[in-house]
Amino acid sequence: MKSFRLGVVASLFAASAGAAFAQQNELNLYSSRHYQTDEALYSNFTRQTGIKINRIEAGENELIERIRNEGANSPADIFITVDAARLAKADELQLFTPWKSKQLEARVPAHLRTEDWIAFSTRARVIVYNKATVNPADLQTYQDLADPKLKGKVCVRSGSHPYNLSLGAALLEHTGAEKTEAWAKGVVANFARSPKGGDTDQIKSVAAGECGVALANSYYVARILRSEKPEDKKIAANFGVVWPNQKTTGAHINVSGGGILKHAPHKEAAAKFLEYLASDQAQIYFADGNNEWPVVASVKVKNPGLEAMGAFKADTVHVGKLSKNQAAVQKIFDRAGWK
Repeated sequence: MKSFRLGVVASLFAASAGAAFAQQNELNLYSSRHYQTDEALYSNFTRQTGIKINRIEAGENELIERIRNEGANSPADIFITVDAARLAKADELQLFTPWKSKQLEARVPAHLRTEDWIAFSTRARVIVYNKATVNPADLQTYQDLADPKLKGKVCVRSGSHPYNLSLGAALLEHTGAEKTEAWAKGVVANFARSPKGGDTDQIKSVAAGECGVALANSYYVARILRSEKPEDKKIAANFGVVWPNQKTTGAHINVSGGGILKHAPHKEAAAKFLEYLASDQAQIYFADGNNEWPVVASVKVKNPGLEAMGAFKADTVHVGKLSKNQAAVQKIFDRAGWK
């Protein structure tokens, strides 16, 4: 009887250990990145580690609200999204858990990570201009967009969009509230039309001559520049790109990033995944597969769209400061009439 009981206990222990291993052999990812090209990123991680990724994709606000509502029962391990403003929102709601990784500290620059989340790729906020109607010499800084000489020529998306809020947050950090508000009012005074559409729409409007200049995310610019479609080649032929503020603070940087959630059931697997995102293989993938720049400086990029835009100086303001300034910038844009 005694040996039988020992056998039962051993079997139960083995079953329990197997279940625990199975649980740690998967990862629940909540993502607002909607790129089909990310499929290879996930499958490569599973192939390397044996960890299965269960994925839920939706808008960032929807996912944040879902994580809040699920509370301690949330199955989510990691939340990833685009732009510091969205990551900051999750951070302010205390959805992330602080964690440390010597590997990430060695590979990801300090200004691109916080105690709770890291950036794993970057995009820049660039100025695009119509080659036939605008002299790029008049567009060397973001501040130039507020110059009266561009009256009726500026196209831009909504002032409430995180891409523009993050740019405003960087300007607020560098120049202060008074100058940032004056800049926003100047930009609004130069609108060619009311803000509408996304960044690709702004680029197309510039190429078509509806606008002289526009702000756009470099990711969208590179996608057009490397496209083989005849319509995209025609668009690319009509616009140029300016890297702003190269003699001062550098071009503003947006980020894609993520962090481990407070109630993550698979924290070990989550940490492995975030470290994987900073690996050479994943970093090259972000650049070559999705037109983003790596955060790891040693990684070499071979993307014709990114190469066509040339080298540039990037702003190194800390992502934490960008997130801190979001609410203040929204008020400034509202007062300026940037709807």
